[in-house]
Amino acid sequence: MSKDSPAIPSFGSVIKESTTIFIFATVIKLLLIPSYHSTDFEVHRNWLAITANLPLSKWYYENTSEWTLDYPPFFAWFEWSLAQIAKRVHPEMLDLHNLNYASWQTVGFQRLTVIVSEVVFFCGVLCLTRPVCEKNERLIMTALLFLSPGILFVDHIHFQYNGMLYGIQLFSIAAMLENKPLLGGILFAIVLNFKHIYLYQAPAYFVYLLRSYCFHHGTFNFRNFVRLGASVIFVFATSFGPFVKHIPQILSRLFPFKRGLCHAYWAPNFWALYAFADRLLIQTAKVTGAKTESLQSLTRGLVGDTAFAVLPEVSATATMVLTLLSQLPILTKLWMDPTPRRFIDALILCGFGSFLFGWHVHEKAVLLVLVPLSVIVRHSSNHARIFYVLACAGYYSLFPLLFEPTETVTKLVVFVAFVAFGWHFLAYLHRGQLTRNGHPALRLPFLERLYIAGLFVLFAFTEIAHPIFDTAKRYAFLPLMLTSVYCALGILYGWLQLYVQSMR
Repeated sequence: MSKDSPAIPSFGSVIKESTTIFIFATVIKLLLIPSYHSTDFEVHRNWLAITANLPLSKWYYENTSEWTLDYPPFFAWFEWSLAQIAKRVHPEMLDLHNLNYASWQTVGFQRLTVIVSEVVFFCGVLCLTRPVCEKNERLIMTALLFLSPGILFVDHIHFQYNGMLYGIQLFSIAAMLENKPLLGGILFAIVLNFKHIYLYQAPAYFVYLLRSYCFHHGTFNFRNFVRLGASVIFVFATSFGPFVKHIPQILSRLFPFKRGLCHAYWAPNFWALYAFADRLLIQTAKVTGAKTESLQSLTRGLVGDTAFAVLPEVSATATMVLTLLSQLPILTKLWMDPTPRRFIDALILCGFGSFLFGWHVHEKAVLLVLVPLSVIVRHSSNHARIFYVLACAGYYSLFPLLFEPTETVTKLVVFVAFVAFGWHFLAYLHRGQLTRNGHPALRLPFLERLYIAGLFVLFAFTEIAHPIFDTAKRYAFLPLMLTSVYCALGILYGWLQLYVQSMR
């Protein structure tokens, strides 16, 4: 580092300057404690009861509740550790037969555990943003990550523990950027044993670690290969070792392929557009008098099989092939250019491909794209623009999770705040940069501005106009379908834009 180069601040100073953001976020989360919570709240309460009352040999067999334990062992142990505290706070919440129990003590305890666990997320954010030398830019990056509307919606209203897990992954990404690939690989193995959805991003880790760590300086390094393999095996052995006799049962819980292609609410991906096209073809067939099979609805239930009336059926194998094909170009690019920056591109696009083309994808999985994408908004004005459009579409796509009328104002205020302040902060990161025509570098094309404006038109219809129409009952699924399809268009557009940018 030259004498004129600004010094990277200490971790302590970064914590001190970011305290206001942490306090502001915590106050908002505390105010949201009384908010609506989804069935995921009962899911995690039941997991507390399972791990508190049963020997671990029965954790993955217990089925008193329909919300059986279906996360990897590290998360099960996390629930067990929370249960030890819950025993002292309010033992009634740990009764296995106390289904749908939601006393104020239970709600308060579980909400607070999410807030406290996000200390890991906050530290992961700071670890990643610390090398940003300019203070205001560092604070903007911290705010974009830690004040993510997606985390707020999914964890602090809907109810999950994603923030803590993304914190671990951010530590992993930071290790990669600091040229500590072994540590980065170990941290990824750890988060993968908390939640198996991160398997979507495993190809990026595999290719990068193999190419940059095991083929060091172009020559295969057997010692590094053994170190990496032993480290990953150790993490998995620690996780699954106590359950070695029950691994087939655990895997059957982790990968329930009996579920259909689409979730009850279509995740805004390629299959939402495919399903919508099938619906259009059905209506066309009715108008023209063509015969169509009377098949079950795509939205029959949470775990129902998916069937199409006109378009060909889609198998789990087909979705896997499409996902791998979508990842192949960026993985090839990563192999040819194994740099930390290229690794992050591959990480994002591997998660993106899985979200777009995967089997039974949940809408919440869009955070696998948006969280790491937040990391690279400083790379160029194009990255910032793509992130902004994708974030607007992705965060809005989570609105159906918060379907209670009492949450309408909350989600609208949070979304409007992101649309306004997010753009302002992103523009600040790229201040002074001009295009060839002399315009600010961070400038949305007309169609992208029109698309974002369309989100507010969609909100006005789905949240205000539709409920008061007489047709609301007859077309009950219309708001969900329109939200899914409109957001899918924006997300698919953003994927194409990001892929082009990343392949340069």
